[in-house]
Amino acid sequence: MDVQSHAFAALLTAVGFRVRLLSARVANEEGIASQEFDHLALRVDLENAWLSDVGFGDNFLEPLQLVSHIEQQDTVGSFRLIDAGERWRLERRQPDASWRLQYDFTLRPRQLSEFAGMCRYHQTSPDSHFTRNRVCSLAKSNGRVTLSGMRLITTANGRKEEQVLVTKADWHSALRDHFRIALDQGVEK
Repeated sequence: MDVQSHAFAALLTAVGFRVRLLSARVANEEGIASQEFDHLALRVDLENAWLSDVGFGDNFLEPLQLVSHIEQQDTVGSFRLIDAGERWRLERRQPDASWRLQYDFTLRPRQLSEFAGMCRYHQTSPDSHFTRNRVCSLAKSNGRVTLSGMRLITTANGRKEEQVLVTKADWHSALRDHFRIALDQGVEK
């Protein structure tokens, strides 16, 4: 279960928005979609319908209007939604101007309990990328900072920089400096 998205849905609902949980299938590098309930996205209805997603990592920061085939600008890039019949596609413009599938989803409202199996997989399976690597990621107004294993990845104004951290002390410093998290030196794997 995407805890961030569910918590955000609860907050939006509490302040009066109409929110629906949506099941999304995340695309791999080859553009092949994962299993149903792999990711939780939100449909928020105001005067128009919007796609909101606070738990996907390097993705749009502002909600996207749920309209097909319109390029929508965000501070982190350009996105578009494609109505493909049974499913919608979220695509992101690449530096070479091509479009890459981020995930596909249905507009069918879902219950949180339907995500439990995939949540368990992501939290416990040795095949899940979440159990194979330490990841911490934070959206910024002009990009994102991510600590993935021993790599510090900073994206600002569309420019991505990657630094390989050499020592555990470097890793702890990056965690403290970029995320304000200080761990006991004996805590990490």
